[in-house]
Amino acid sequence: MLNFWLRIWLCLLVTAHLPTVAFAAMSDLEAGRRIYMEGVLPSDTLLKGFRGEDEVSGKQAACAACHRPSGMGSVEGDIQVPPITGNYLYRTGDSLQVTMDPRSGKRFNIAHEPYTDAAVGKAIREGVNISDQHMNVLMPHYTLSNDELRAVTVYLKQLSQHYSPGVTKDEVHFATVITPDADPEKRRMLLRVLERGFTQKNGSTMLGGKRSGRRHMVTAAELVLGTERKWVLHVWNLQGAPETWQQQLQEFNQKEPVFALLSGLSGTTWQPVHTFCEKSHIPCWLPTVDLPEDAGENIYSIYFQRGVKLEADVLAKFVADEPQKAPKRIVQIYRANALGLGASEELSAAFKDSGTTIENRTLTGDMPALRKALEGLGEQDLVMLWLSATDLSMLNAISPSKANVYVSGRMSGGEKLALVDNWKQNIKMIYPYELPEKRQLNLNYFHSWMRFNQIPIEDEPLQAEAYFALDFMSDTMTEMLDNVYRDYLLERAESMLSRNETGKTEQRDRVRQVMRWSTRVPRTVKQETTASDGAVKQDGDTVQALGKSTTIYPRMSLGIGQRFASKGAYIVRFDDVTKNKLVPLSAWIVP
Repeated sequence: MLNFWLRIWLCLLVTAHLPTVAFAAMSDLEAGRRIYMEGVLPSDTLLKGFRGEDEVSGKQAACAACHRPSGMGSVEGDIQVPPITGNYLYRTGDSLQVTMDPRSGKRFNIAHEPYTDAAVGKAIREGVNISDQHMNVLMPHYTLSNDELRAVTVYLKQLSQHYSPGVTKDEVHFATVITPDADPEKRRMLLRVLERGFTQKNGSTMLGGKRSGRRHMVTAAELVLGTERKWVLHVWNLQGAPETWQQQLQEFNQKEPVFALLSGLSGTTWQPVHTFCEKSHIPCWLPTVDLPEDAGENIYSIYFQRGVKLEADVLAKFVADEPQKAPKRIVQIYRANALGLGASEELSAAFKDSGTTIENRTLTGDMPALRKALEGLGEQDLVMLWLSATDLSMLNAISPSKANVYVSGRMSGGEKLALVDNWKQNIKMIYPYELPEKRQLNLNYFHSWMRFNQIPIEDEPLQAEAYFALDFMSDTMTEMLDNVYRDYLLERAESMLSRNETGKTEQRDRVRQVMRWSTRVPRTVKQETTASDGAVKQDGDTVQALGKSTTIYPRMSLGIGQRFASKGAYIVRFDDVTKNKLVPLSAWIVP
């Protein structure tokens, strides 16, 4: 009987302490996260460190400032910050190759003896590594208590330890989100590019490092480590009102978790999708949207550009740079949806303190309503039509306005805007892409890929964006090797985009010089096949496809924390002769 009651007492004693143990573990993890990510100690005071005599504190002293949120380190010029995740510090991972970043060489992947907790503490407090060598002077020395140091090591041990959700040894799952207000024809075009891209990618992927039957080149590390994976595409079609979208997205992701949202399409708003990604820590990778959310503190969504808000700021800068031509009044005409409201609010804010009168007119009907909205406008007025191509086509039945009329390049369809000549000769457009004639060389590979796959060019900006999102994801995943972590995906994108696009621009410039003097290279490709290296063959000759450049934008880049790749636009008009060609009225404007 005594033994029975003793066992009961012991069980109750252990059970009573379980919440305390769990709370302590959670407390250490959260304390470590705050020190690592925010540079804040458990006491709510700022973390402080010293680089020689120089003190750093707060976010500047946080580990993530250099080692990045993923813990996978970074490369900046000659400075290489090594990975400090549990797998790399304690040598617990199976494949310990960090990246194939060509700037890092072999130094980034140097092996070392496994760290112990004591060795990690010595590195943090004294700047001495496991080989008993002093680390780079950029590594601060921190004075941490034993409890604070324990919290940091607890956080490091779990950091980027396992694949992110949506990833297995052989598969990586992506979703593309399409909102219910998206144009059905655009949905069809986007999905055709994505589905064909996934099929083609998987058709040349050999799992487990197999060599036989391979139909494309991979890096040596990919081949040896066997880090290729099959890609699985899920199409998440949202329904109903925007306030229900986040719940739908959560249900989609619970049913089949994905590594990232790839491309995507919206009509008037993307805000609920953006919020879902930020709350769920799921990368949102280059969707085609006209009204992306401003980045702010958000880090999980990257966009091609700021959409109509960028256009508003470009117009404001264009007007401000020519004060002698400043309008007395700016009249905005738009639909009362999220897209129209977002664009008009941005332009109003840009002119808030300029002394220019801003008048907003909401379009609530069809042609009679548009005719009424255009009444009373004179030569000294600037009119901004935040309207779709369908709405703008109603202008053909209305006499041209004497005002200075501008339209949105994204919303209007760009050079394909279907207007009669007497409207075209007066309208100006904010154009966020490379000019049509100049971008043909940029899109050489994309056009060849589309022809090879028998996909017609119906909406070049949309289709080029979808293809670029797919291609850039492939390049980034290749360089990540087996480190398939969501934070690391975004960090590699920041590093790779500027490097890749700069290299392709330089290559295009060299090709332009060659083509200027050569008569052997054909101007167009009429009958071709595409080889595994991206070369296009015609009539026995080979024309290099210009480094696989696929961007419709003249330049794209991302820095640390930046989330908009293209940052400017042109102001253009239609030419005087045919009215079918765009003529720039400005250089590339970055507001």
